[in-house]
Amino acid sequence: MLKEPAWLRRAPGLSMVRDYQASWLASDLVAGLVLATMLAPVGVAYAVASGVPGIYGLYATIVPLLAYALFGPSRILVLGPDSSLAAIILGVIAPLAAGDPARAIALASAMAVVSGLVCIVAGVARLGFVTELLSKPIRYGYMNGIALTVLVSQLPELFGFPGGGGELFEKVETIAAALAAGKINWFAFALGAGALAIVLALKNFKNIPAVLIAVAAATAIVAGFGLDDAHNVAVLGPLPRGLPQFAVPTLGAEALGPVIAGGFAVAMVSFADTSVLSRAYAARLKQRVDPNQEMIGLGAANLAAGFFQGFPISSSSSRTPVAEAAGARTQLAGVVGALGVAALLVFAPNLLENLPRSALAAVVIASAIGLFEIGDLARIYRIQQWEFWLSMACFAGVAVLGVIPGICLAVVAAVIEFLWDGWRPHYAILGRAAGLKGYHDMSRHPEARQIPGLVLFRWDAPLFFANGEFFRERALAAVAQAPSPARWLVIAAEPVTSVDVTAADAVSDLDRELQDAGVKLCFAELKGPVKDKLKRFGIFDQIGEPSFFPTISAAVGAYLDRHKVDWDDREDGAS
Repeated sequence: MLKEPAWLRRAPGLSMVRDYQASWLASDLVAGLVLATMLAPVGVAYAVASGVPGIYGLYATIVPLLAYALFGPSRILVLGPDSSLAAIILGVIAPLAAGDPARAIALASAMAVVSGLVCIVAGVARLGFVTELLSKPIRYGYMNGIALTVLVSQLPELFGFPGGGGELFEKVETIAAALAAGKINWFAFALGAGALAIVLALKNFKNIPAVLIAVAAATAIVAGFGLDDAHNVAVLGPLPRGLPQFAVPTLGAEALGPVIAGGFAVAMVSFADTSVLSRAYAARLKQRVDPNQEMIGLGAANLAAGFFQGFPISSSSSRTPVAEAAGARTQLAGVVGALGVAALLVFAPNLLENLPRSALAAVVIASAIGLFEIGDLARIYRIQQWEFWLSMACFAGVAVLGVIPGICLAVVAAVIEFLWDGWRPHYAILGRAAGLKGYHDMSRHPEARQIPGLVLFRWDAPLFFANGEFFRERALAAVAQAPSPARWLVIAAEPVTSVDVTAADAVSDLDRELQDAGVKLCFAELKGPVKDKLKRFGIFDQIGEPSFFPTISAAVGAYLDRHKVDWDDREDGAS
Protein backbone atom coordinates (compact mmCIF):
# COMPACT_ATOMS: atom_id res chain seq x y z
CA MET A 1 0.00 0.00 0.00
CA LEU A 2 1.31 3.46 -0.94
CA LYS A 3 2.10 5.76 1.92
CA GLU A 4 -0.43 8.58 2.33
CA PRO A 5 0.99 12.04 1.52
CA ALA A 6 1.75 14.21 4.55
CA TRP A 7 -0.66 16.94 3.45
CA LEU A 8 -3.46 14.38 3.24
CA ARG A 9 -2.70 13.12 6.75
CA ARG A 10 -3.05 16.71 7.98
CA ALA A 11 -6.53 16.92 6.45
CA PRO A 12 -8.28 13.64 7.31
CA GLY A 13 -11.55 15.03 5.97
CA LEU A 14 -10.22 14.70 2.44
CA SER A 15 -9.51 11.03 3.08
CA MET A 16 -13.08 10.68 4.33
CA VAL A 17 -14.41 12.15 1.08
CA ARG A 18 -12.21 9.78 -0.92
CA ASP A 19 -13.31 6.72 1.05
CA TYR A 20 -16.93 7.72 1.65
CA GLN A 21 -19.52 5.00 1.08
CA ALA A 22 -22.92 5.80 -0.38
CA SER A 23 -24.61 3.56 2.19
CA TRP A 24 -23.54 5.99 4.93
CA LEU A 25 -25.27 9.03 3.42
CA ALA A 26 -28.80 8.54 4.77
CA SER A 27 -27.51 7.90 8.31
CA ASP A 28 -25.29 10.98 8.26
CA LEU A 29 -28.07 13.22 6.92
CA VAL A 30 -30.57 12.10 9.58
CA ALA A 31 -27.96 12.36 12.35
CA GLY A 32 -26.99 15.86 11.18
CA LEU A 33 -30.58 17.09 11.24
CA VAL A 34 -31.15 15.62 14.70
CA LEU A 35 -27.89 17.18 15.85
CA ALA A 36 -28.89 20.61 14.53
CA THR A 37 -31.95 20.68 16.79
CA MET A 38 -29.64 20.39 19.81
CA LEU A 39 -26.76 22.53 18.56
CA ALA A 40 -28.81 25.72 18.38
CA PRO A 41 -30.19 25.96 21.95
CA VAL A 42 -27.01 24.59 23.50
CA GLY A 43 -24.82 27.00 21.54
CA VAL A 44 -26.95 29.94 22.67
CA ALA A 45 -26.94 28.75 26.29
CA TYR A 46 -23.15 28.42 26.49
CA ALA A 47 -22.66 31.77 24.78
CA VAL A 48 -24.76 33.50 27.43
CA ALA A 49 -22.90 31.58 30.16
CA SER A 50 -19.60 32.73 28.63
CA GLY A 51 -20.63 36.39 28.81
CA VAL A 52 -21.35 37.04 25.11
CA PRO A 53 -24.68 37.49 23.27
CA GLY A 54 -26.42 34.26 22.28
CA ILE A 55 -25.98 34.73 18.52
CA TYR A 56 -22.23 34.21 18.87
CA GLY A 57 -22.88 30.74 20.27
CA LEU A 58 -24.38 29.85 16.89
CA TYR A 59 -21.42 31.42 15.07
CA ALA A 60 -19.11 29.37 17.30
CA THR A 61 -21.04 26.26 16.27
CA ILE A 62 -21.19 26.62 12.49
CA VAL A 63 -17.62 27.41 11.37
CA PRO A 64 -15.72 25.19 13.89
CA LEU A 65 -17.75 22.14 12.87
CA LEU A 66 -16.82 22.73 9.23
CA ALA A 67 -13.14 23.22 10.13
CA TYR A 68 -13.03 20.11 12.27
CA ALA A 69 -14.68 18.06 9.53
CA LEU A 70 -11.64 18.86 7.38
CA PHE A 71 -8.82 18.66 9.92
CA GLY A 72 -10.18 16.45 12.73
CA PRO A 73 -9.28 12.74 12.84
CA SER A 74 -12.33 11.47 14.76
CA ARG A 75 -15.26 10.20 12.74
CA ILE A 76 -18.14 11.38 14.90
CA LEU A 77 -16.73 13.75 17.53
CA VAL A 78 -18.87 16.90 17.79
CA LEU A 79 -17.23 20.23 18.67
CA GLY A 80 -18.79 23.46 19.81
CA PRO A 81 -19.29 25.82 22.78
CA ASP A 82 -18.92 23.91 26.04
CA SER A 83 -19.73 24.46 29.69
CA SER A 84 -16.21 23.49 30.80
CA LEU A 85 -14.85 26.57 29.00
CA ALA A 86 -17.60 29.01 29.98
CA ALA A 87 -16.07 29.89 33.35
CA ILE A 88 -12.64 30.47 31.81
CA ILE A 89 -14.00 32.73 29.07
CA LEU A 90 -16.24 34.65 31.47
CA GLY A 91 -13.38 35.04 33.95
CA VAL A 92 -11.26 36.75 31.28
CA ILE A 93 -13.77 38.91 29.46
CA ALA A 94 -16.08 40.06 32.28
CA PRO A 95 -13.55 42.40 33.95
CA LEU A 96 -12.29 43.72 30.62
CA ALA A 97 -15.50 44.12 28.61
CA ALA A 98 -17.37 46.21 31.22
CA GLY A 99 -20.74 45.21 29.79
CA ASP A 100 -19.88 46.06 26.16
CA PRO A 101 -21.04 43.11 23.96
CA ALA A 102 -18.79 44.06 21.02
CA ARG A 103 -15.78 44.27 23.33
CA ALA A 104 -16.74 40.95 24.94
CA ILE A 105 -16.85 39.05 21.65
CA ALA A 106 -13.58 40.63 20.47
CA LEU A 107 -11.88 39.40 23.64
CA ALA A 108 -13.49 35.94 23.40
CA SER A 109 -12.56 35.65 19.70
CA ALA A 110 -8.98 36.58 20.49
CA MET A 111 -8.89 33.85 23.13
CA ALA A 112 -10.07 31.37 20.50
CA VAL A 113 -7.28 32.48 18.16
CA VAL A 114 -4.67 32.05 20.90
CA SER A 115 -6.06 28.65 21.83
CA GLY A 116 -6.13 27.57 18.20
CA LEU A 117 -2.54 28.60 17.58
CA VAL A 118 -1.36 26.87 20.77
CA CYS A 119 -3.10 23.63 19.78
CA ILE A 120 -1.84 23.69 16.20
CA VAL A 121 1.77 24.41 17.19
CA ALA A 122 1.63 21.70 19.86
CA GLY A 123 0.13 19.23 17.40
CA VAL A 124 2.73 19.91 14.70
CA ALA A 125 5.46 19.61 17.36
CA ARG A 126 3.89 16.27 18.38
CA LEU A 127 3.17 17.37 21.93
CA GLY A 128 -0.16 15.56 22.12
CA PHE A 129 1.10 13.67 25.16
CA VAL A 130 1.32 16.85 27.28
CA THR A 131 -2.14 16.62 28.80
CA GLU A 132 -1.32 13.10 29.98
CA LEU A 133 1.00 14.75 32.50
CA LEU A 134 -2.07 15.84 34.46
CA SER A 135 -3.02 13.00 36.78
CA LYS A 136 -6.64 11.99 37.33
CA PRO A 137 -6.91 13.62 40.78
CA ILE A 138 -5.61 16.92 39.39
CA ARG A 139 -7.97 16.79 36.40
CA TYR A 140 -10.88 15.99 38.70
CA GLY A 141 -9.93 18.87 40.98
CA TYR A 142 -9.87 21.60 38.38
CA MET A 143 -12.93 20.25 36.52
CA ASN A 144 -14.92 20.10 39.78
CA GLY A 145 -13.84 23.68 40.48
CA ILE A 146 -14.91 24.77 37.00
CA ALA A 147 -18.23 22.94 37.39
CA LEU A 148 -18.97 24.70 40.68
CA THR A 149 -18.03 28.08 39.21
CA VAL A 150 -20.30 27.55 36.18
CA LEU A 151 -23.18 26.33 38.31
CA VAL A 152 -23.03 29.30 40.71
CA SER A 153 -22.73 31.78 37.82
CA GLN A 154 -26.03 30.52 36.36
CA LEU A 155 -28.11 30.61 39.54
CA PRO A 156 -29.14 34.28 39.18
CA GLU A 157 -30.54 33.60 35.69
CA LEU A 158 -32.30 30.50 37.00
CA PHE A 159 -33.97 32.52 39.78
CA GLY A 160 -34.77 35.38 37.44
CA PHE A 161 -32.76 38.28 38.91
CA PRO A 162 -29.61 40.08 37.74
CA GLY A 163 -26.39 38.26 38.64
CA GLY A 164 -23.37 39.75 40.34
CA GLY A 165 -19.85 39.72 38.97
CA GLY A 166 -16.62 38.96 40.76
CA GLU A 167 -15.21 35.74 42.13
CA LEU A 168 -17.14 32.77 43.44
CA PHE A 169 -17.66 34.00 47.01
CA GLU A 170 -18.83 37.42 45.80
CA LYS A 171 -21.36 35.72 43.53
CA VAL A 172 -22.58 33.51 46.37
CA GLU A 173 -22.95 36.57 48.60
CA THR A 174 -24.91 38.43 45.91
CA ILE A 175 -27.18 35.45 45.32
CA ALA A 176 -27.81 34.96 49.03
CA ALA A 177 -28.68 38.65 49.47
CA ALA A 178 -31.09 38.57 46.50
CA LEU A 179 -32.79 35.44 47.80
CA ALA A 180 -33.10 36.95 51.28
CA ALA A 181 -34.63 40.08 49.77
CA GLY A 182 -37.25 38.00 47.91
CA LYS A 183 -36.12 39.03 44.43
CA ILE A 184 -36.96 35.67 42.87
CA ASN A 185 -39.06 35.83 39.71
CA TRP A 186 -41.16 32.74 40.37
CA PHE A 187 -42.35 32.43 36.79
CA ALA A 188 -38.78 32.46 35.46
CA PHE A 189 -37.72 30.05 38.18
CA ALA A 190 -40.57 27.66 37.40
CA LEU A 191 -39.60 27.62 33.72
CA GLY A 192 -35.91 27.11 34.54
CA ALA A 193 -36.52 24.47 37.20
CA GLY A 194 -38.89 22.62 34.89
CA ALA A 195 -36.36 22.67 32.06
CA LEU A 196 -33.64 21.45 34.43
CA ALA A 197 -35.86 18.62 35.68
CA ILE A 198 -36.60 17.50 32.11
CA VAL A 199 -32.92 17.51 31.08
CA LEU A 200 -31.80 15.62 34.17
CA ALA A 201 -34.66 13.12 34.01
CA LEU A 202 -34.00 12.28 30.35
CA LYS A 203 -30.21 12.54 30.28
CA ASN A 204 -29.69 8.76 30.23
CA PHE A 205 -31.99 8.29 27.23
CA LYS A 206 -29.70 9.00 24.30
CA ASN A 207 -32.44 8.73 21.70
CA ILE A 208 -34.57 11.41 23.37
CA PRO A 209 -33.53 15.05 22.69
CA ALA A 210 -33.93 16.20 26.29
CA VAL A 211 -32.48 19.69 25.76
CA LEU A 212 -34.68 20.32 22.72
CA ILE A 213 -37.79 19.18 24.59
CA ALA A 214 -36.96 21.37 27.59
CA VAL A 215 -36.23 24.59 25.70
CA ALA A 216 -39.07 24.07 23.21
CA ALA A 217 -41.57 23.61 26.04
CA ALA A 218 -40.27 26.66 27.92
CA THR A 219 -40.32 28.77 24.75
CA ALA A 220 -43.86 27.69 23.89
CA ILE A 221 -45.11 28.53 27.41
CA VAL A 222 -43.55 32.00 27.32
CA ALA A 223 -44.94 32.73 23.86
CA GLY A 224 -48.37 31.26 24.63
CA PHE A 225 -48.92 33.15 27.88
CA GLY A 226 -46.91 36.28 27.13
CA LEU A 227 -44.82 35.81 30.25
CA ASP A 228 -42.05 38.09 29.03
CA ASP A 229 -44.35 41.13 29.10
CA ALA A 230 -46.83 40.08 31.78
CA HIS A 231 -44.37 38.81 34.37
CA ASN A 232 -41.00 40.20 33.30
CA VAL A 233 -39.54 36.83 32.33
CA ALA A 234 -36.24 37.59 30.60
CA VAL A 235 -36.02 36.05 27.11
CA LEU A 236 -33.32 35.70 24.49
CA GLY A 237 -34.92 38.15 22.07
CA PRO A 238 -34.64 38.18 18.26
CA LEU A 239 -31.38 37.06 16.68
CA PRO A 240 -29.82 39.01 13.80
CA ARG A 241 -30.36 37.43 10.40
CA GLY A 242 -27.33 36.19 8.48
CA LEU A 243 -24.13 34.19 8.73
CA PRO A 244 -20.91 34.94 10.62
CA GLN A 245 -18.47 37.24 8.89
CA PHE A 246 -14.69 37.06 8.78
CA ALA A 247 -13.28 39.49 11.36
CA VAL A 248 -9.87 39.85 12.97
CA PRO A 249 -10.35 40.52 16.71
CA THR A 250 -8.55 43.66 17.90
CA LEU A 251 -7.40 44.27 21.45
CA GLY A 252 -5.78 46.93 23.53
CA ALA A 253 -2.42 46.30 25.16
CA GLU A 254 -4.05 46.01 28.59
CA ALA A 255 -6.02 42.92 27.48
CA LEU A 256 -3.14 41.07 25.85
CA GLY A 257 -1.85 39.30 28.98
CA PRO A 258 -5.22 38.03 30.26
CA VAL A 259 -6.27 36.91 26.77
CA ILE A 260 -3.05 34.97 26.18
CA ALA A 261 -3.28 33.34 29.63
CA GLY A 262 -6.94 32.52 29.02
CA GLY A 263 -6.16 31.12 25.57
CA PHE A 264 -3.51 28.80 27.02
CA ALA A 265 -5.92 27.69 29.77
CA VAL A 266 -8.64 27.00 27.20
CA ALA A 267 -6.20 25.01 25.07
CA MET A 268 -5.21 22.84 28.02
CA VAL A 269 -8.76 22.16 29.23
CA SER A 270 -10.27 21.65 25.77
CA PHE A 271 -7.57 19.29 24.60
CA ALA A 272 -7.64 17.30 27.83
CA ASP A 273 -11.39 16.79 27.36
CA THR A 274 -11.16 16.22 23.62
CA SER A 275 -8.34 13.67 23.80
CA VAL A 276 -10.21 11.57 26.38
CA LEU A 277 -13.49 11.69 24.45
CA SER A 278 -11.76 11.07 21.11
CA ARG A 279 -9.93 8.00 22.42
CA ALA A 280 -13.13 6.64 23.96
CA TYR A 281 -15.06 6.83 20.69
CA ALA A 282 -12.11 5.59 18.65
CA ALA A 283 -11.97 2.48 20.85
CA ARG A 284 -15.71 2.01 20.49
CA LEU A 285 -15.49 2.28 16.70
CA LYS A 286 -12.30 0.17 16.58
CA GLN A 287 -10.27 3.01 15.10
CA ARG A 288 -7.01 4.69 15.98
CA VAL A 289 -6.90 8.45 16.49
CA ASP A 290 -3.60 10.34 16.37
CA PRO A 291 -3.55 12.64 19.44
CA ASN A 292 -1.31 15.12 17.62
CA GLN A 293 -3.72 15.36 14.68
CA GLU A 294 -6.55 15.67 17.21
CA MET A 295 -4.75 18.69 18.62
CA ILE A 296 -4.38 20.15 15.13
CA GLY A 297 -8.08 19.56 14.39
CA LEU A 298 -9.11 21.21 17.66
CA GLY A 299 -6.73 24.10 16.94
CA ALA A 300 -8.11 24.60 13.43
CA ALA A 301 -11.66 24.66 14.82
CA ASN A 302 -10.74 27.25 17.45
CA LEU A 303 -8.85 29.34 14.92
CA ALA A 304 -11.89 29.30 12.63
CA ALA A 305 -14.12 30.30 15.55
CA GLY A 306 -11.81 33.20 16.43
CA PHE A 307 -11.79 34.63 12.92
CA PHE A 308 -15.53 34.20 12.32
CA GLN A 309 -17.02 35.98 15.34
CA GLY A 310 -16.97 32.95 17.62
CA PHE A 311 -15.30 32.10 20.91
CA PRO A 312 -13.29 29.13 22.26
CA ILE A 313 -14.83 25.71 21.71
CA SER A 314 -14.16 22.14 22.75
CA SER A 315 -15.49 18.64 22.18
CA SER A 316 -18.90 17.88 23.60
CA SER A 317 -19.66 14.88 25.79
CA SER A 318 -23.39 15.64 25.43
CA ARG A 319 -23.74 16.32 21.71
CA THR A 320 -21.39 13.57 20.51
CA PRO A 321 -23.62 10.81 22.02
CA VAL A 322 -26.59 12.43 20.27
CA ALA A 323 -24.79 12.14 16.94
CA GLU A 324 -23.83 8.54 17.70
CA ALA A 325 -27.35 7.56 18.80
CA ALA A 326 -28.80 9.19 15.66
CA GLY A 327 -26.58 6.96 13.50
CA ALA A 328 -23.73 9.29 12.49
CA ARG A 329 -21.06 7.48 10.47
CA THR A 330 -18.69 10.33 9.59
CA GLN A 331 -18.08 14.05 10.08
CA LEU A 332 -20.66 14.70 7.37
CA ALA A 333 -23.22 14.56 10.20
CA GLY A 334 -21.46 17.52 11.83
CA VAL A 335 -21.39 19.38 8.53
CA VAL A 336 -25.14 18.83 8.08
CA GLY A 337 -25.71 19.98 11.67
CA ALA A 338 -23.71 23.16 11.01
CA LEU A 339 -25.65 23.85 7.81
CA GLY A 340 -28.89 23.32 9.74
CA VAL A 341 -27.89 25.99 12.27
CA ALA A 342 -26.86 28.28 9.39
CA ALA A 343 -30.29 27.76 7.80
CA LEU A 344 -31.92 28.80 11.09
CA LEU A 345 -30.00 32.09 11.05
CA VAL A 346 -30.86 32.80 7.42
CA PHE A 347 -34.50 31.73 7.28
CA ALA A 348 -35.89 31.72 10.85
CA PRO A 349 -33.78 33.89 13.18
CA ASN A 350 -36.80 34.76 15.34
CA LEU A 351 -37.56 31.15 16.19
CA LEU A 352 -35.72 31.42 19.51
CA GLU A 353 -36.72 34.93 20.51
CA ASN A 354 -39.12 33.74 23.27
CA LEU A 355 -36.62 31.30 24.75
CA PRO A 356 -36.46 32.19 28.49
CA ARG A 357 -33.00 32.87 29.83
CA SER A 358 -33.81 30.78 32.91
CA ALA A 359 -34.21 27.76 30.62
CA LEU A 360 -30.81 28.53 29.05
CA ALA A 361 -29.36 28.66 32.56
CA ALA A 362 -30.94 25.28 33.25
CA VAL A 363 -29.21 23.76 30.21
CA VAL A 364 -25.83 25.07 31.41
CA ILE A 365 -26.45 23.94 35.00
CA ALA A 366 -27.36 20.44 33.83
CA SER A 367 -24.12 20.30 31.87
CA ALA A 368 -22.12 21.63 34.83
CA ILE A 369 -23.61 18.93 37.06
CA GLY A 370 -22.33 16.40 34.55
CA LEU A 371 -18.80 17.79 34.95
CA PHE A 372 -18.62 16.88 38.65
CA GLU A 373 -16.63 13.77 39.47
CA ILE A 374 -17.55 12.32 42.85
CA GLY A 375 -17.55 8.53 42.58
CA ASP A 376 -13.99 8.04 41.38
CA LEU A 377 -12.73 10.59 43.90
CA ALA A 378 -14.30 8.48 46.65
CA ARG A 379 -12.37 5.50 45.29
CA ILE A 380 -9.14 7.54 45.27
CA TYR A 381 -9.78 8.58 48.88
CA ARG A 382 -10.07 4.93 49.88
CA ILE A 383 -6.87 3.81 48.15
CA GLN A 384 -4.56 6.86 48.33
CA GLN A 385 -5.66 9.76 50.47
CA TRP A 386 -2.83 12.18 49.61
CA GLU A 387 -3.93 12.19 45.94
CA PHE A 388 -7.49 12.88 47.06
CA TRP A 389 -6.33 15.92 49.05
CA LEU A 390 -4.25 17.04 46.07
CA SER A 391 -7.46 17.00 44.05
CA MET A 392 -9.22 19.00 46.77
CA ALA A 393 -6.40 21.57 46.70
CA CYS A 394 -6.84 22.01 42.94
CA PHE A 395 -10.60 22.27 43.42
CA ALA A 396 -10.16 24.95 46.10
CA GLY A 397 -7.66 26.79 43.89
CA VAL A 398 -10.15 27.11 41.05
CA ALA A 399 -13.03 27.98 43.38
CA VAL A 400 -11.18 30.51 45.54
CA LEU A 401 -8.55 32.04 43.25
CA GLY A 402 -10.54 31.96 40.03
CA VAL A 403 -10.47 29.63 37.06
CA ILE A 404 -7.24 30.71 35.34
CA PRO A 405 -5.12 31.00 38.53
CA GLY A 406 -6.68 27.71 39.67
CA ILE A 407 -5.69 25.96 36.45
CA CYS A 408 -2.17 27.36 36.78
CA LEU A 409 -2.15 25.94 40.30
CA ALA A 410 -3.22 22.57 38.88
CA VAL A 411 -0.33 22.63 36.40
CA VAL A 412 2.14 23.53 39.16
CA ALA A 413 0.69 20.75 41.31
CA ALA A 414 1.17 18.29 38.43
CA VAL A 415 4.83 19.29 38.09
CA ILE A 416 5.38 19.03 41.85
CA GLU A 417 3.65 15.65 41.93
CA PHE A 418 5.89 14.41 39.12
CA LEU A 419 9.05 15.72 40.77
CA TRP A 420 8.05 14.41 44.19
CA ASP A 421 7.82 10.84 42.91
CA GLY A 422 11.36 11.09 41.60
CA TRP A 423 12.77 13.39 44.28
CA ARG A 424 12.53 10.87 47.10
CA PRO A 425 12.05 7.54 45.32
CA HIS A 426 12.07 4.08 46.77
CA TYR A 427 15.44 2.40 47.20
CA ALA A 428 16.45 -0.92 48.68
CA ILE A 429 19.38 -2.89 50.09
CA LEU A 430 19.19 -6.37 48.59
CA GLY A 431 19.89 -9.73 50.19
CA ARG A 432 19.33 -13.43 49.65
CA ALA A 433 16.01 -14.64 51.04
CA ALA A 434 15.49 -18.33 51.77
CA GLY A 435 13.47 -20.14 49.11
CA LEU A 436 13.53 -17.23 46.62
CA LYS A 437 15.61 -16.87 43.52
CA GLY A 438 17.66 -13.72 43.10
CA TYR A 439 18.15 -10.86 45.55
CA HIS A 440 15.34 -9.04 47.29
CA ASP A 441 14.52 -5.92 49.31
CA MET A 442 15.63 -6.57 52.89
CA SER A 443 12.98 -4.23 54.29
CA ARG A 444 10.42 -6.76 53.02
CA HIS A 445 12.55 -9.80 53.80
CA PRO A 446 14.35 -9.03 57.10
CA GLU A 447 15.57 -12.61 57.28
CA ALA A 448 17.54 -12.19 54.04
CA ARG A 449 21.35 -12.49 54.25
CA GLN A 450 23.98 -10.19 52.75
CA ILE A 451 27.20 -11.39 51.21
CA PRO A 452 30.06 -10.32 53.50
CA GLY A 453 31.74 -7.20 52.15
CA LEU A 454 29.24 -6.71 49.31
CA VAL A 455 26.42 -4.14 49.37
CA LEU A 456 23.71 -4.51 46.71
CA PHE A 457 21.83 -1.23 46.46
CA ARG A 458 18.81 -0.80 44.16
CA TRP A 459 17.63 2.66 43.07
CA ASP A 460 14.04 2.69 41.78
CA ALA A 461 13.94 5.88 39.71
CA PRO A 462 15.76 7.87 37.03
CA LEU A 463 18.77 9.82 38.32
CA PHE A 464 18.24 13.54 37.82
CA PHE A 465 18.93 16.90 39.42
CA ALA A 466 16.29 16.58 42.15
CA ASN A 467 17.49 13.26 43.55
CA GLY A 468 21.21 13.03 42.69
CA GLU A 469 22.42 14.12 46.13
CA PHE A 470 19.82 11.97 47.85
CA PHE A 471 21.10 8.98 45.84
CA ARG A 472 24.68 9.69 46.94
CA GLU A 473 23.65 10.04 50.59
CA ARG A 474 21.58 6.85 50.65
CA ALA A 475 24.29 4.86 48.88
CA LEU A 476 26.92 6.01 51.41
CA ALA A 477 24.51 5.21 54.26
CA ALA A 478 24.03 1.69 52.86
CA VAL A 479 27.80 1.19 52.91
CA ALA A 480 28.13 2.58 56.43
CA GLN A 481 25.32 0.34 57.75
CA ALA A 482 26.63 -2.88 56.18
CA PRO A 483 26.91 -5.74 58.69
CA SER A 484 30.56 -6.29 57.68
CA PRO A 485 33.13 -3.82 56.28
CA ALA A 486 32.17 -3.11 52.67
CA ARG A 487 34.54 -3.78 49.79
CA TRP A 488 32.15 -3.33 46.86
CA LEU A 489 29.00 -1.27 46.40
CA VAL A 490 26.99 -2.60 43.46
CA ILE A 491 24.17 -0.37 42.20
CA ALA A 492 21.32 -2.55 40.88
CA ALA A 493 20.43 -0.02 38.17
CA GLU A 494 17.79 -1.77 36.09
CA PRO A 495 15.08 0.77 37.17
CA VAL A 496 17.35 3.74 36.27
CA THR A 497 16.05 4.96 32.90
CA SER A 498 17.98 8.24 32.62
CA VAL A 499 20.69 10.38 34.14
CA ASP A 500 21.40 14.10 33.79
CA VAL A 501 24.54 16.17 34.36
CA THR A 502 23.73 17.07 37.99
CA ALA A 503 23.08 13.44 38.95
CA ALA A 504 26.16 12.29 37.02
CA ASP A 505 28.29 14.67 39.08
CA ALA A 506 26.76 13.14 42.22
CA VAL A 507 27.76 9.68 40.95
CA SER A 508 31.28 10.99 40.32
CA ASP A 509 31.48 12.37 43.87
CA LEU A 510 30.17 9.07 45.23
CA ASP A 511 32.88 7.16 43.36
CA ARG A 512 35.65 9.36 44.76
CA GLU A 513 34.32 9.12 48.32
CA LEU A 514 34.08 5.35 48.06
CA GLN A 515 37.60 5.12 46.67
CA ASP A 516 38.90 7.12 49.61
CA ALA A 517 37.16 4.60 51.91
CA GLY A 518 38.59 1.63 50.00
CA VAL A 519 35.25 0.63 48.46
CA LYS A 520 34.78 -0.16 44.77
CA LEU A 521 31.71 1.28 42.99
CA CYS A 522 30.03 -0.99 40.42
CA PHE A 523 26.85 -0.99 38.36
CA ALA A 524 24.69 -3.95 37.31
CA GLU A 525 21.91 -4.10 34.71
CA LEU A 526 22.47 -0.49 33.60
CA LYS A 527 20.57 0.25 30.40
CA GLY A 528 22.56 1.00 27.24
CA PRO A 529 21.25 4.57 26.70
CA VAL A 530 22.06 5.47 30.32
CA LYS A 531 25.52 3.96 29.96
CA ASP A 532 26.01 6.04 26.78
CA LYS A 533 25.23 9.18 28.78
CA LEU A 534 27.77 8.24 31.45
CA LYS A 535 30.34 7.81 28.67
CA ARG A 536 29.58 11.31 27.35
CA PHE A 537 29.83 12.73 30.87
CA GLY A 538 33.19 10.98 31.46
CA ILE A 539 31.85 8.93 34.39
CA PHE A 540 32.15 5.61 32.58
CA ASP A 541 35.91 6.01 32.11
CA GLN A 542 36.32 7.28 35.69
CA ILE A 543 34.66 4.19 37.17
CA GLY A 544 36.13 1.83 34.59
CA GLU A 545 34.50 -0.59 32.16
CA PRO A 546 35.24 -3.70 34.35
CA SER A 547 32.93 -2.20 37.01
CA PHE A 548 29.84 -2.50 34.79
CA PHE A 549 28.08 -5.87 34.80
CA PRO A 550 25.16 -7.13 32.69
CA THR A 551 23.38 -8.75 35.67
CA ILE A 552 23.46 -8.76 39.44
CA SER A 553 24.51 -12.40 39.37
CA ALA A 554 27.50 -11.50 37.18
CA ALA A 555 28.51 -8.77 39.66
CA VAL A 556 28.14 -11.15 42.60
CA GLY A 557 30.18 -13.81 40.78
CA ALA A 558 32.97 -11.34 40.02
CA TYR A 559 33.06 -10.21 43.65
CA LEU A 560 33.21 -13.77 44.97
CA ASP A 561 36.00 -14.67 42.56
CA ARG A 562 37.98 -11.54 43.45
CA HIS A 563 37.73 -11.79 47.23
CA LYS A 564 37.41 -15.59 47.71
CA VAL A 565 34.40 -15.18 49.99
CA ASP A 566 32.89 -18.41 51.32
CA TRP A 567 29.44 -18.11 49.75
CA ASP A 568 27.45 -20.51 47.62
CA ASP A 569 25.40 -18.35 45.26
CA ARG A 570 23.27 -21.35 44.26
CA GLU A 571 21.83 -21.95 47.71
CA ASP A 572 18.35 -21.10 48.99
CA GLY A 573 16.68 -21.82 45.65
CA ALA A 574 19.02 -19.77 43.45
CA SER A 575 19.46 -20.99 39.94
